Amino acid sequence: MTQSITRREVIGGALATGASLLGLSHSATAKTYGGAMPGSPTAHARPEQITGDSYVFFDRIEVAFIAAAVSRLIPADTLGPGALDAGCVLFIDRQLAGSYGRAERWYMQGPWPEGDEQQGMQGRMSPAETYRAGIGAVNDHCRARFNGSSFDQLTATDQDALLTAMEKGELQLQNSKANSFFALLLQNTTEGFLADPLYGGNRGMIGWTLIGFPGARYDHRDVVSKHGEPYSLPPVGITGRKAWG
Repeated sequence: MTQSITRREVIGGALATGASLLGLSHSATAKTYGGAMPGSPTAHARPEQITGDSYVFFDRIEVAFIAAAVSRLIPADTLGPGALDAGCVLFIDRQLAGSYGRAERWYMQGPWPEGDEQQGMQGRMSPAETYRAGIGAVNDHCRARFNGSSFDQLTATDQDALLTAMEKGELQLQNSKANSFFALLLQNTTEGFLADPLYGGNRGMIGWTLIGFPGARYDHRDVVSKHGEPYSLPPVGITGRKAWG
């Protein structure tokens, strides 16, 4: 007499076969973790705090240029300190010295037609190459026009005029596209002013304090329902606050 087989038994047999092929048994259960992380932290899980005033990518002349430029893009005023005080030079330096500067996550194989403005950067050069070529080209232009003075030696008025000409694409540079360089410089300066202090910029949480951003504070239950009221608590970075140390 032939024994009938139900659909449930067929499915169960298939699952058992699959488990045996994977080296599992019917008694295999999911692991649970209590009081411990499921794996060891990696370098990517917690980047090293960037501090100090030593530069890895920029040379002395480039540091002078970037310091002058970021001081004009986000200047110190009556509202508070500016990009230079916030450590934006250090932030940009370390970004250019890393994978971002090398454009490791960008498609860089071409072809290289001239793109529209809405398409963003459409060039052969990585961010690091763009900065190196751009700084050299702007300083060459300044020396030729201002009796040998580099960008950082100009008056604030002349610096503003040059940056405006770069932004509008009116400044013609040798081996560098002025408006593309300006756009990248402005973007990175803003990032350095508002990024977590872990990455070298936003020193003392200057940027967050200016815009009233709470940062990485974990709990907002005591203020979430207080609409239209100023947020009085100081901002908190990924690594906490010095006052908590």
